[in-house]
Amino acid sequence: MNSPTLYLWIALAPLVGCLLAGLFGTGFLGRGIGRRASHWITIAGVMLSFLGSVVVLFQAIDGHTFNGTVYTWNVIGGANIQVGFLIDSLSALMMFVVTSVSLMVHIYTIGYMADDPGYQRFFSYISLFTFSMLMLVMSNNMMQLFFGWEAVGLVSYLLIGFWFKRPTAIFANMKAFVVNRVGDFGFILGIALLFAYTGSMDYVDVFGQADELSTVRFPGTEWQLLTVACISLFVGAMGKSAQVPLHTWLPDSMEGPTPISALIHAATMVTAGIFMVARFSPVFEHSATALSVMIVIGAIGALFLGILGIVQDDIKRVIAYSTLSQLGYMTVALGASAYSAAIFHLMTHAFFKALLFLCAGSVIIGMHHDQDIRNMGGLRKHMPITWITFLLGTLALVGTPFFAGYYSKEHIIQAAQAANVWGADFAWLATLSGVFVTSLYSFRVYFLVFHGKPRFSQAVDADGHGGPPRESPWVVTLPLVLLAIPSVIAGAWFADPVLFGGYFDKVIAVLPQHPAMTTMAADWHGWMAYGVHGFMTLPFWLVVAGFVISWYGYVINPALPRAIHQRLGVISRVLDNKYYADWFNEQVLARFTRCLGHGLWKGGDAGLIDGLIVNGSARVVGMVAALSRHLQSGYVYHYAFAMILGMMALLTFFVLTVL
Repeated sequence: MNSPTLYLWIALAPLVGCLLAGLFGTGFLGRGIGRRASHWITIAGVMLSFLGSVVVLFQAIDGHTFNGTVYTWNVIGGANIQVGFLIDSLSALMMFVVTSVSLMVHIYTIGYMADDPGYQRFFSYISLFTFSMLMLVMSNNMMQLFFGWEAVGLVSYLLIGFWFKRPTAIFANMKAFVVNRVGDFGFILGIALLFAYTGSMDYVDVFGQADELSTVRFPGTEWQLLTVACISLFVGAMGKSAQVPLHTWLPDSMEGPTPISALIHAATMVTAGIFMVARFSPVFEHSATALSVMIVIGAIGALFLGILGIVQDDIKRVIAYSTLSQLGYMTVALGASAYSAAIFHLMTHAFFKALLFLCAGSVIIGMHHDQDIRNMGGLRKHMPITWITFLLGTLALVGTPFFAGYYSKEHIIQAAQAANVWGADFAWLATLSGVFVTSLYSFRVYFLVFHGKPRFSQAVDADGHGGPPRESPWVVTLPLVLLAIPSVIAGAWFADPVLFGGYFDKVIAVLPQHPAMTTMAADWHGWMAYGVHGFMTLPFWLVVAGFVISWYGYVINPALPRAIHQRLGVISRVLDNKYYADWFNEQVLARFTRCLGHGLWKGGDAGLIDGLIVNGSARVVGMVAALSRHLQSGYVYHYAFAMILGMMALLTFFVLTVL
């Protein structure tokens, strides 16, 4: 099979599964495909994409690349609007991550959604999600990138509001849709600026003119053109990757089923912004201002959004705020020009965060769909597979030496320390402090759910529901075991080639004035030495401190956290209200836009356009016509009189002019 055909199969196989399950399994064109056939068809499509992605990954490791057009959609002036693929080390790694996590989610969904009436529809949606993300990461031009960008946003809207009879789900998907439109406005402006000054949508053409564009000023200002374009692009990334202040939609996306929470937060939508900035590194490298904006915003998210995870009681929302914090770490790496470290953390995070979300779903099944961690405890004995896999995912998340998250997160902290941009010192302190925060909220959930005294009801209702928790079926636990493996070994396995082995050399551009990766390379002596050294570093002892405090506060002395929360007073209220970000959006921004819209409607549309321009001009014509009717009486003597008056007026004017 030649490469273009392989790439088409990888991209289109999930789409085929989506169409078959969606059209023939949901009643849209009949119900020729049942529940069992729906999941087998969609899983087969994603499996085919996964196997193809593995082949492409090994080809990329051997140095094989491809950049070609599959289909020319339109020609506008001299610009070709094409569908094409750019397959290199970056896209190959992303394809592998997307398809592997998506495959695990598809298998897991068989068990989690077994009793849901929208079973076939859900499988159709998640396959469409996979196709959209593949089109995004495989694109070789900005138009196709924008198509995939908007497609993942649309499908996320459908999936977050999957249970559309719940008002909270409808509110959450509308919130995600609207907030992402704000980011997408900046994103399309950035694309438009690059297209306007390069005349091309193709990555190679745009990146090839980056040096020349770095000397161009934005019209009418002293701003660098690339600074405006890069910040506009990053605004798009802020929406998709949930950076402050466009982060508020992500925790509410927990209203969707747990499998889609894993897919959105681990391998697809939220990582699109990180991937985009890394792909556009030849452009971002020429704007120190854009890099500073990224590193500061990322640092704020890494620390302060992580703190919110400490006060959450919904198991999925704690993990959601963890995602926000880890996305902040990735953004810090981008701002430090450590693009390789950002993508490396994206990969390791995809595995252990998908694992944690799917473990949370398993816990929710065992708890008969109770998600409040205050009602759990002691599940280690009832759900041993879920317990051990959740523990492995937690150890990876907090950055325990030799686990996957350690190698990626530790290098981001080092990159912030070595970065040569404004805001790097703040980013280093924020990411370092974030290690303690991550350990605190992660082990808080772990101890409250799996240790201590059971706090759940073991009563059975009249329908036979309830009773003590029990381990989930194998179709749920198998993906947990498979995801736990890379959560443990992926860091050590991929650290050397991805970070310092030149894997991204021909894809990611870093200018000499940004030395973070070069500085870290000098201290790298292999995964084993780096892991052993980790036990002597400050981040490790911050992890230990978070572990000890959580153990004491939630196992030994459970009354202590409640007492601290009550004594903190104002701080507790601020954290409970999530820094009042939602309140500000709903009570200030929403009301302002409603008032502005009402004013534009009444004053601009109804008053100026309809009242003055449209209806006003009609009234003027009517008045002129009404006056003119009196001059058109039909009597000859009226017309003769008008002629005499006209002649007198002309003679008077003539005489006055001559004299």
